[in-house]
Amino acid sequence: MSDPVVTRFAPSPTGYLHIGGARTALFNWLYARGRGGKFLLRIEDTDRERSTPEATEAILRGLDWLGLDHDGEAVSQAAGAARHAEIAHQLLSAGRAYKCFSTQDEIAAFREAARAEGQSTLFRSPWRDADPASHPDLPYVIRIKAPQTGETVIRDQVQGEVTIRNDQLDDMVLLRADGSPVYMLAVVVDDHDMGVTHVIRGDDHLNNAARQMMIYEAMGWPVPVWAHIPLIHGPDGKKLSKRHGALAAQEYQAMGYPAAGMRNYLARLGWSHGDDEFFTDAQALDWFDLDGIGRSPARFDLKKLENLCGQHIAVSDDAALRHEIEGYLAAAGKPPLSSAQAANLERAMYCLKDRARTFPELLDKAHFILADRPIVPDEKAAAALASVSDGILTELTPHLQNASWSRDDLEATLAAFAEARGTTFGKLAGPIRAALAGRTATPSVYDMMLLLGRGETLARLADAATAP
Repeated sequence: MSDPVVTRFAPSPTGYLHIGGARTALFNWLYARGRGGKFLLRIEDTDRERSTPEATEAILRGLDWLGLDHDGEAVSQAAGAARHAEIAHQLLSAGRAYKCFSTQDEIAAFREAARAEGQSTLFRSPWRDADPASHPDLPYVIRIKAPQTGETVIRDQVQGEVTIRNDQLDDMVLLRADGSPVYMLAVVVDDHDMGVTHVIRGDDHLNNAARQMMIYEAMGWPVPVWAHIPLIHGPDGKKLSKRHGALAAQEYQAMGYPAAGMRNYLARLGWSHGDDEFFTDAQALDWFDLDGIGRSPARFDLKKLENLCGQHIAVSDDAALRHEIEGYLAAAGKPPLSSAQAANLERAMYCLKDRARTFPELLDKAHFILADRPIVPDEKAAAALASVSDGILTELTPHLQNASWSRDDLEATLAAFAEARGTTFGKLAGPIRAALAGRTATPSVYDMMLLLGRGETLARLADAATAP
């Protein structure tokens, strides 16, 4: 029986959770959860000057919004510094690492001379094979002894076999002169100690894999399965940046995109399952595999995101949708719904969610059920009301008072009234829509009447008929 899958997401808390990071987290979550494994979270906060609690909190909120739950507590990389240093000293004792006393000035001079001679600037420390008896009483770093001949082969599940000549690898520093561990050592130690079996991350880390493999092999630890995924580009084919609207994951929540739609879209950014575009979380968990990840950068397309989000809104459970909309309002800094508004919104959801791509669109369509009298029409609605005489709305009232308030009876009543007036229901619907909602983009007139009820419907028609 194979070992259970363990993946991790390891963001640096120096900024927000950007879209690329969110997709990396999603891929790790899908791969682990789909195989009954564990998905772990590690905050790589070793850069003490740039790491902030606020950034960590933003990352946690972004993951929470996306529904990417992790197993156990989030691990702080900085908290493991003593353990990382311990491994460096183990390698030193085993002869797999050495003390290097070369100063920064000496290293710079070496590289300058190498450039002048057209040689490789890869630093070769004179202390690699020095007799410990010759060591001075000076500050030193601990460097790993990199292999100097042969090749290192990274067997990557996405990129295929990537071969790097060992003479291109330097003796990487493991421990700085002040005793602090470097990031490259910390990552390996943490991944090993956390039992990570699969490292799924951006392909900008591909070259790091060769250097990290030196530590795994020197310690005799199993090397994880590598999967380096291409970065996300903008529509113009260039690396995604703020100029493309590359925002924090949470900002998409504040713009009103549903989490399920975002998960679906991010999964399709660089991964595919045949020609399937729209799929549920259950399908993604069942289908997701590393084989489906392409090698080419994916392109972020806001229209495709909106299209998928609209499809997810349409099939969402009404109560869950109402709950998520309340989360959107909080994230966007908008006033919360009252309990009555929330109940009305959920009642009306069946006729609101079909063609809304975002929550702002849905709420605009829901204006009729959320607003209180008097309904103030917007410019287009006011124009629709001005196109008919006030008398038409007044004359309609007794016909509606006698209707049974079922859809069939309302349809028959309005059709008969339109015919008696020598017009069509289509021409009558615009002014009624404007009177009931103050908007021109609404659910059907019949749905609004049924949801508002007889009393509210007649009161809004009367308000519109008597408005100055």
